[in-house]
This record gives sequence, C-alpha cells and structure tokens, in this order.
Amino acid sequence: MNLDNMDIFERMLSGGLIANDDPEMVKVWEVVSQTIKLSSVLNTSSTIDEIRDRLNEIIGKEIDKSTTIFVPFHTNFGRHIKIGKNVFINHACSFLDLGGITIEDDVLIGPRVSLITENHPINPSQRKSLVLNSILIKRNAWIGAGATILPGITVGENSIIAAGAVVNKNVPDNTIVGGIPAKAIKSISEAE
Repeated sequence: MNLDNMDIFERMLSGGLIANDDPEMVKVWEVVSQTIKLSSVLNTSSTIDEIRDRLNEIIGKEIDKSTTIFVPFHTNFGRHIKIGKNVFINHACSFLDLGGITIEDDVLIGPRVSLITENHPINPSQRKSLVLNSILIKRNAWIGAGATILPGITVGENSIIAAGAVVNKNVPDNTIVGGIPAKAIKSISEAE
C-alpha cells in the first residue's frame, strides 16, 4: 500500500506513525474542533433519539435506531467510529478513534469504558507524533464497566471483558478475560 497517495484520514485508518508536523494535520484539527462543539450539544441531549441524532452528526454516519447510547459520551474525533445494530453503550464512555473503532452488532459496552486507538512513540524526539492502530469489537461481545481496550486490539465474537480490565492483547472468540493486563479466565460455551 502506497501511503504517499493517501490523504491523512486514510493514512490514519491504515495505522502506524503520523508525525505531529504532518502538513495535513490541520485537517485533523478542523474535525477535532467541530467534534468539540458538537459534543457539548450531544452531552446535553435529553432523549435516546436526540443522543443518536447528535452522535450521527459527530461520526458522519447514521446509527441504526436499534442502537442505544447514554450520555455523557466522549470522543476526540468521531469520524472513525463505526457502530453496528442493536448496540448498547452505557454512560461516561470515552472513544479515542483517530485510528478507527468498529463495533459490530449486538455489542454491550458498560459505563466508563475507554477504547483507545492512539499512542505515542517511545523516542522522546518523536513523542508528540501519533502511533495509530484500530480497535475491532466483534459481534455480541460484552465490555464490562471501566474496562480499557488499547490500540490494535480485536475483541472476539461473544467474548467478555471483565470490569476494570486493561486489554493489551487480542481476545479470542468465546473467551472471558480480566485483570491488568487482561488474561484469559475461561472459555464460553453455548451450554452456559
């Protein structure tokens, strides 16, 4: 893939390093500024439909009517969030989505969950640059209260992230993980 022919938004979704002095960063800051303005309106919404409508404006896509989001909801960008059908997102969640967040159908996300697709280089001379990696939450996963999902993680279908867990490795389908860092606790079978 030739990154030279891609705009900054495509490069962000491709993952990897985005230098803080990238000439196209001004485009990113324009979206961030718009998201900040729209977020204040989102977080004073008083109905589920109004919340969904305001979040549609932030992410630039229509969220299915079967999906419910509670406020407050926080995102720094918004345009790189994809939310499926019949998703429930509880209050006080924070999605840092510059690298891309995809939430498939039937996912449950507890309160105060953080999905973070952004990091910074270890090298001090590059520290203000961004290292981006997408997050994928597969169908029917359940993310417990206060969990943190770090950049580049896939949470498998039907899996459960225990409350307070910090997930720094991919979670296989049908698996319960918990702890800091999260480790496999048990497999899930249909008989349970």
